[in-house]
Amino acid sequence: MNFLAHLWLADQSGTSLAGSVLGDVVHGSDLSAYPAEIAAGVRLHRRIDAATDRHPHMVALRQSYPDGARRYAGIVLDLVADYVLIQQWSRHSAETLEDFCGRCGAAIEAASPWFLLAGGRDSSAREFEHLLRSYGEVAGIDRALRRTATRLRKPELLLQAAEGWLALAAAMQPQLPDLLTDLRRLALESAPPEPMH
Repeated sequence: MNFLAHLWLADQSGTSLAGSVLGDVVHGSDLSAYPAEIAAGVRLHRRIDAATDRHPHMVALRQSYPDGARRYAGIVLDLVADYVLIQQWSRHSAETLEDFCGRCGAAIEAASPWFLLAGGRDSSAREFEHLLRSYGEVAGIDRALRRTATRLRKPELLLQAAEGWLALAAAMQPQLPDLLTDLRRLALESAPPEPMH
């Protein structure tokens, strides 16, 4: 799952929006430097990633890749999932995509100190909102793939694996609702209990 799907799952389960994104930035198991709600969001992010990798739909999509490209399939599938989620947005949320992305952008900007502590960078609400919304465009996914490839030792291998990702998106369209239902169940089970009043 990429940023948008993680944020949707965090929102569904009432866990930290910022923590759901910080899960991609924070390294190691010691989360004691972070507020409890951020740490819970990071842990949920990691559980969702593990469950996504094991999910039968994602396993089957990865198997469609040749052996040499399969190690990059997960990166491509994560981004494609956000693309498909945006195409189906009204099916999964009563809130408009614009409002949801705006709310998420504000949460990420407010958590900038924690991103800096984790070795990431701060992000303005507007910048992050624009990033999220760009995942609904072919050009936005292409940019994200190129950006991710620059962080790899052999960027060309990811770009080769990503060729034809729109066909992958078409294959994922009917499967995403089941995947999100299963991940939402996991997120709700993992959510911290409501505080006692």
